[in-house]
Amino acid sequence: MTVETENKIRIAIDRGGTFTDCIGNPGTGKQEDDVVIKLLSVDPKNYPDAPLEGIRRLLEVFRGRQLPRGIPLDISDVGSIRMGTTLATNCALERNGELCAFVTTKGFKDILLIGDQSRPKIFELNIKKPAPLYKMALEIDERVTLEDFSEDPDKRRSTHNDEDNTVLGNSGEVVRILKTPDVASIESSLKLIYDSGIRSIAVAFLHAYTYPAHEQLVGNIARKIGFKHISLSSEVSPMIKYLPRAHSSVADAYLTPVIRKYLNSIESGLTNSTNTSIQFMQSDGGLVDGHRFSGLKSILSGPAGGVVGYSSTCYDKENSIPLIGFDMGGTSTDVSRFGDGKLEHVFETTTAGIVIQSPQLNISTVAAGGSSRLFWENGLFRVGPESATADPGPAAYRKGGPLTITDANLFLGRLIPEFFPKIFGPNEDESLDLDITTKKFHQLTDSINQELGTSMTPDEVADGFLKVANESMARPIRAITEAKGHVVSKHRLVTFGGAGGQHAVAVAASLGIDVVLAHRYSSILSAYGIFLADVVEEAQEPCFFTLEDPISSKKVRGRLNELSESCKASLASQGFPYSNILFERYLNLRYEGTETSLMTLQVGDKWDFEQWFTEAHKREFGFSFTDRKIIVDDIRVRATGKSNVREEESVDTQLKSYKLRNVSAEDEASFFKDIYFEGKRVKTPVFRIDDISYGSIINGPAILADGTQTNVIPANSEAIVLKSHIYIKLLNKSKDIANEESIDYVDPVMLSIFSHRFMDIAEQMGTQLTKTSVSTNVKERLDFSCALFDPEGNLVANAPHLPVHLGSMSTCIAAQARLWKNKLKPGDVLVTNHPEIGGTHLPDITVISPSFSESTGELIFFVASRAHHADIGGILPGSIPPNSTQLYEEGAAIYSEFIVKEGEFQEDRITELLLVEPAKHPGCSGSRRLSDNISDLKAQIAANNKGIQLIASLMEENGLEKIVKYMKAIQDNASETIKKMLKQLTLHFGATSFSGEDYLDDGTTIKLNVSLNIEKEEYVFDFEGTSPQVYGNLNAPEAITNSAILYVLRCLVNEDIPLNQGCLKPITIKIPKGSILSPIDGIAVVGGNVLTSQRVTDVVLKTFNVMADSQGDCNNLTFGIGGSDPITGKVIPGFGYYETICGGHGAGADSWRGKGWDGTSAVHTNMTNTRMTDTEIFERRYPVILREFSIRKNSGGRGKYTGGDGAIRDIEFRQPVEVSILSERRAIAPHGVQGGEDGTRGLNLWYQGGSKNVINIGGKNSVHVKTGDRVVVMTPGGGGCGRTT
Repeated sequence: MTVETENKIRIAIDRGGTFTDCIGNPGTGKQEDDVVIKLLSVDPKNYPDAPLEGIRRLLEVFRGRQLPRGIPLDISDVGSIRMGTTLATNCALERNGELCAFVTTKGFKDILLIGDQSRPKIFELNIKKPAPLYKMALEIDERVTLEDFSEDPDKRRSTHNDEDNTVLGNSGEVVRILKTPDVASIESSLKLIYDSGIRSIAVAFLHAYTYPAHEQLVGNIARKIGFKHISLSSEVSPMIKYLPRAHSSVADAYLTPVIRKYLNSIESGLTNSTNTSIQFMQSDGGLVDGHRFSGLKSILSGPAGGVVGYSSTCYDKENSIPLIGFDMGGTSTDVSRFGDGKLEHVFETTTAGIVIQSPQLNISTVAAGGSSRLFWENGLFRVGPESATADPGPAAYRKGGPLTITDANLFLGRLIPEFFPKIFGPNEDESLDLDITTKKFHQLTDSINQELGTSMTPDEVADGFLKVANESMARPIRAITEAKGHVVSKHRLVTFGGAGGQHAVAVAASLGIDVVLAHRYSSILSAYGIFLADVVEEAQEPCFFTLEDPISSKKVRGRLNELSESCKASLASQGFPYSNILFERYLNLRYEGTETSLMTLQVGDKWDFEQWFTEAHKREFGFSFTDRKIIVDDIRVRATGKSNVREEESVDTQLKSYKLRNVSAEDEASFFKDIYFEGKRVKTPVFRIDDISYGSIINGPAILADGTQTNVIPANSEAIVLKSHIYIKLLNKSKDIANEESIDYVDPVMLSIFSHRFMDIAEQMGTQLTKTSVSTNVKERLDFSCALFDPEGNLVANAPHLPVHLGSMSTCIAAQARLWKNKLKPGDVLVTNHPEIGGTHLPDITVISPSFSESTGELIFFVASRAHHADIGGILPGSIPPNSTQLYEEGAAIYSEFIVKEGEFQEDRITELLLVEPAKHPGCSGSRRLSDNISDLKAQIAANNKGIQLIASLMEENGLEKIVKYMKAIQDNASETIKKMLKQLTLHFGATSFSGEDYLDDGTTIKLNVSLNIEKEEYVFDFEGTSPQVYGNLNAPEAITNSAILYVLRCLVNEDIPLNQGCLKPITIKIPKGSILSPIDGIAVVGGNVLTSQRVTDVVLKTFNVMADSQGDCNNLTFGIGGSDPITGKVIPGFGYYETICGGHGAGADSWRGKGWDGTSAVHTNMTNTRMTDTEIFERRYPVILREFSIRKNSGGRGKYTGGDGAIRDIEFRQPVEVSILSERRAIAPHGVQGGEDGTRGLNLWYQGGSKNVINIGGKNSVHVKTGDRVVVMTPGGGGCGRTT
C-alpha cells in the first residue's frame, strides 16, 4: 500500500442502476476478512443514499455494533473510500444536471442541436433528438482558421508571421486570426448570463485545440464575473474535431457541478474524514481524488471498475490468453476486451446523445440486463431495450413490475430464492416472488399460443426469451473482437455482474468460447476492481507534423519527457514513490489524407513508431499505405501510481496446484431443484459455493450459488472450484434440439434469434467497411449500406444504414442474380452502378459477392455493399452535376463486371472503367480520385468477405436446411406484419382507396393511387399519371421507388421488426415506363436518387395522411478542381468534396399510430441519413472557411403541430474552385397537411467577394467561385400539420 494508511478500514463501492455493491476490509488486507454487501440503489422508503447506507452497514460489521441511520458516520478508522457511480450517466439520461451556458464562435450557437445532422433511428417518423444540456447559448464574434489545407495538390506549407495575423498553434499548424474578440462585448454578454442565475459555462471555439487564446480570454473574464465552473474545450479535450470537443466541454459544465455537490453530500454524511482518502473511479480505469473528479470522466465510472476488476484478477501474463468481460447487471450489459496486458482506450464515444471526446475504456453497452422487459410482438420475441429499472423492478421484486429476464431465470429455476438476498417487500425482509412470476408467464404463454395456434409451454416461452437475450448480448461481443481483427473463440469469457452467471455459459457457447471464469466476487466485481485500482494521471497535447520530420520528432521526445515529469510530480505529491510509478507514452498517428488515427504506444525506449503504427494499422484495418506520410495528431502520457492492494494467484497456477477431485452431488449438494435445461425440467443439484473445497469438479447440470451470485452450469460443461475463481469448461457442445424440429415448423424463438444473427452479419460488414475505407464519404459521412440477400436477390437483412439503398439494392442484386445465374464461382465478386440494372445514381457503386455452401457447392446467399464514391468522373468534380442530361455526363457507368475473378482483383479493368472510359465522352473527365476509388472498392470487397465468413460460421453451426428455412420465414413474418398494419390503416380511415400527388420544382408531377383490398390481400401502389421522364437528371430508376415504398411501410409499422423483402412481398407496384420514375437507358439520373426519391417518399406519406412534407431534399453540394483536361487528356491533380445538408422535418398528424408531433429542425429526413464532416476537419482538408452552420429560424410551417426549421450553411472559399448545387424545394414549398402551413422554400445564394453582388443561383447550378466568394445554402423547412387554434 502507498498513499493510504495501513491497518485501517478500506471500502469500495459501485453504485449501479439497480444495485449498489460494497466491499470492505477491516485493515488486515486478507481476502478472507473482506465483507460484501449488496443493496438496492433506489429505496427511498428506507434510506436516502445507497453508498452512505453501504458504508454504514460495513462499519456496523467491522465495529460490531449498530449505527443509527440519519446521523453522520465517524470514519476516523477508515483509511480509504473508493467509489464508482452512475450519477453522471443518470444526469445525462434524465437531463437533470447543472444549469449551464454554451459559449461558442459566431455562427455556431446551434451546432450541438444540429450535431452531425443524422437522426438516431432511421425508421422513426417522429424524429427525437436528445435535448441539449445547456440552458442558454452565446455567440462571440471571434474566428481563427488553419492557413494550409491537406488536400492541396501542390502541398504548400506556410510560415507564420505576426504582421500577417498568422501564428503558430500548439499543434504546429499555422493559424490565421480572422477576428479577435472584443473584451467589453464579452463582459456585457457574460454578465447577462450570470444575472439569469447560471453559474456554470462551457466555452468551445473553433480550432481552440491548437489556438486556445480566445477561450482563455473568455475564461478569465468569466472567472472575474464570478462563475463557479468554467469549462474550456481546449483544456477539457485538446483534440481536433469541434463537435465532440464542444459536446465534451458542455458535458463537463453540466455534470461536474453535480458531481461536486454529490461529493459534498457524501462528505456531509461523514465526520472525522481528514485522514481518509476519498477517490472516484474514472472512465479510463484510473482513480482520482474526489475533488478532482469531473463529470466528463465519470460517464463509465462503474463499468470501468469492472474492467479493472477482471483484468487484475483473471488475466494470466504467462499465457496471455485474452479476456472478454461480460458484465450483466440489472439495467444493461457491458462487454469489453482485455488483451496484451494493457487497458484499451477509445477517445470518442456517444452516451445519452452526448459525444464525449476523452480517454475512456472501450466498453460496449447493450440494453439487456436482469431488469430488461420481455415483449411478444409481431410473432417475435423481444427483450428490452425498455427496463423495469430498480423501481418497480422485475415482477418478482414485489413492487408490481413487469416480466423481465430476472423473472425468466427465476421461473425456470435458475435463480435460487433460498440464496438470494431477502431485501424485498415493505419491510425489506422477503425473498423473490415466484408466484406472481409464474402467473404472468402462464398469461403470456396463453396469448402467444392463441395468436400462433401453437401449444408452447410456459417453460418454453421463458427459455425462448433467455435465448433471444443471450443472442442480443453475443452481438456486441462479436463486434468488439472480430471488428478489431481478433478471433472471438480464442478468448476466455469473464462473467460478472449480478445476472452474468445465469447467462455466461450460454453466451460463450454461442461465441465458440470454451472457458468461462467467474471470480469469487463476480457479482460485485466492479466494486472489487475499484478496491484494487491504481491512481492515474493523464496529460495530452495536440500537434501536427509528419513522423518522418527529424526536427519535430526531437521536439516531441522532449515534450513527452516534460509531460512525464509533470505526471510523476503529481503522483509523488499523493504519496507514491517513484518506484511505484509506471508510464505509457503515446503518439496519436494517422496516414496523410485520412482522418482515422490510432493511439500508438511506445515500446521501451525505442522510437520505432512507424513500425508500431504500421503493424497496428494492418491488424485493425487489414492494410497499410506505403506511399503516404504518417501524421502525428497528439502526444499523450499516462502515468499510473500502483496501489499494490493485493496480488492474487492466477487461475492457471491454481489449476496446477490443486489436486482435482469429482464431487458427489448426492453427498455434497445443498439441495436439488427442478430446473429447465435442454427442453425439459431436470433434477439439478444446487451447491453453496463456500461449502465446496478447492479443486472440486462439479459436472453439469448444476447450480453454484451464494448470497450474491448464481452460476448456471449446463450439461456438457464442468466447473472447477478454485480459491479465487470458478473455472467453467465447456465440453463437447450439446446437441441443439432446435436442429431436430420439422422442416415445416417455424419456432418463434429461433425466428427471433435468426433475425439477430442475420442483422449481426450486415452490421459487422458495415463496421468492416468503415474501418477499411479511406474516403471521407465512406469513413466519416457513412454514406454506404451493407446487406444480405437470398439466391434470388431478395433482401434478407440489412444494417440500418441509408434508406435510399435498402429497397433499391434488392432490385440490383435480383437483376445481377438473373444475369449471372449458374455462372458464378467461389472467389468471384461483381461490381455495378448502372441504373438499367438496379442502380440508383452512378456515384453509388455496388459490390456483390456470392456465398456458396461448402458441402453442396450451391449458391445460398449474396452479400453486397453499396458506397457513394466522391468522384467517378463526368463533366464536374464530385460527379453530381446539377444540369446533366445524359448518363455519361455523370461519370463511369458499369453495367456488370468482375471486380474480382476467382480471387484475383481486376485492377487494370477497374482503372479502365473509372479513369479511361468516362474521359472518352465530350467534356468529361475520368475519376479525379482514382486511388480513393480503388481503396474504397477494396474496402467493400473486405466487407463482403467478412459477411461470407460469418455466413459460413452460421452454416457450420446450424446447417443449410435450417438457415434457408429461417431466411424465408423472416421474410414471411415481415409480410404478415405489413398486412396487419395495412389492415389497421384501412380500419382507422374507413377507406381502402387513397391518392396523393406532388410536384418537383420544374412542374413534374408524381401521382399515386393506392388500393388496399384486405380480403383478397391485394395491395396496389399505382403511379399512373406521373409525368414523363425529363431532359435533366431528376429521373429516378424504378429501384428508387421500390426503396421509398419499402421505407415508408417499415416506418408505418411503428415497431421494431427486421426490414427485408417480405415488407414488399404483398405489394404490387405499378410504374409507367418512360415516366420520371422509370426512365429509358442513357438518360441522366443523378438527381433522381437524392431529390426525386425524397419527393416520392413525401407523396406516399401524404397519401396515407401520416405527416406533412419534410424538406424533400438532400441539398447536394460539391466543389473541387482538377481532372482530365477535355482537350489534351492530361490529368490535372486536384480534389473533390461532397456533402448533403440537413433541413426541416415535417410535422406529424394524429393517426392510428398515436398523437402527432412537431417536426425536428436541421436533421436529415426520409431517404438519407449521412453525417456532416466536422467543421475543423473540413477546414483542415479543404480551402474553405465555414462562416455559419445554424438553424434557419421560423422556416418550418406553422400549425397545430409545427414543421421543423431548415438550416443555413455559409461557406467562404479561399481559392478558386467549381461549386455545384443540386437541390429541390426552391420553387415549390414543402406542403403542410390538414390546414397546416407550408414550410419555407430553400434558397441558394452566391456572394461575390468583397462586392455587394448577391446572386440567387437557383436550385440546380454550377458556378466558378473566386477567392473570398461565399456560397450560402438555406435549406427548406418542414410543413406544418393542422390548423393553429
